Amino acid sequence: MGFLFVALGGAVGAMGRYAISLIPCKTAFPTLTFITNVLGAILIGFIVGVAESKNDMSPNAVLFLKTGVCGGFTTFSTFSLETYNLFQNKDYVTGGIYAALSAACCIFGIFIGKKLALLVK
Repeated sequence: MGFLFVALGGAVGAMGRYAISLIPCKTAFPTLTFITNVLGAILIGFIVGVAESKNDMSPNAVLFLKTGVCGGFTTFSTFSLETYNLFQNKDYVTGGIYAALSAACCIFGIFIGKKLALLVK
C-alpha cells in the first residue's frame, strides 16, 4: 500500500515541478531549478517537523508527502546536470555560485520548514 501513496505523491510533486518550469525565466543561472530545490527543502523540513510534533500523522501520509511529493518535486538530478554543464562550458563562477547557494539555501530551507512546523499545533 505504501507504494501507492509514494506514487500518488510523486505525481503531485512532479506536476508542481513542471508548473514551476513553465514560469518564463531565461537566465544563465538555473533560477527555476534553484527555486524548486529551495522550496522542496522548506517543504520537507515542514513535513518532518509536523510529523515529529504530531504523533497522530499516519505513516502513509508521511510516505505520500515526504517520499512522494518531495521526491517528485525536487530536482537534484537536474541540479547536478546543470552544474556539470556550467562547469563543462567553463562557466566556473556561475557553476560554483549555483552549487554553493543551492546547498546552503536548501539546508537553511530545512531549518525554516522545521521552524514553520512548530507554528502548526
